[in-house]
Amino acid sequence: MHVALPNRRHRYSGVRTSLGRVARGREANVVPGKVGIVRVSSHSLPKAVAGAVAGMIRAGEAVELQAVGAGAVNQAVKAIAVARVFLAEEGVDLVSMPRFLQVAIDGEDRMAIGISVERR
Repeated sequence: MHVALPNRRHRYSGVRTSLGRVARGREANVVPGKVGIVRVSSHSLPKAVAGAVAGMIRAGEAVELQAVGAGAVNQAVKAIAVARVFLAEEGVDLVSMPRFLQVAIDGEDRMAIGISVERR
């Protein structure tokens, strides 16, 4: 599942899923047992990304954050920290594992950072 995250220029308050639905707050429309892919930009709001991550983790789904560029990686790492706070209230802790990826953007291969996030 791919999730497009809102940035500061969008006016909707939620995370738009690949099905076009808007998931409000910490809840996301996910399929248990799958790996959700969340693409993060330098303009993504860490709290919105964290809400998507927390919603997927609650639903039993592993999450992979994908970020291209230093600013995007910064926002992704902040989002993981915020998601840990959201889930700590429920006694859930997260583990994250970064790796390098090659992604195609506008027909051109680019290096990206992929951060897998799962329950500990």
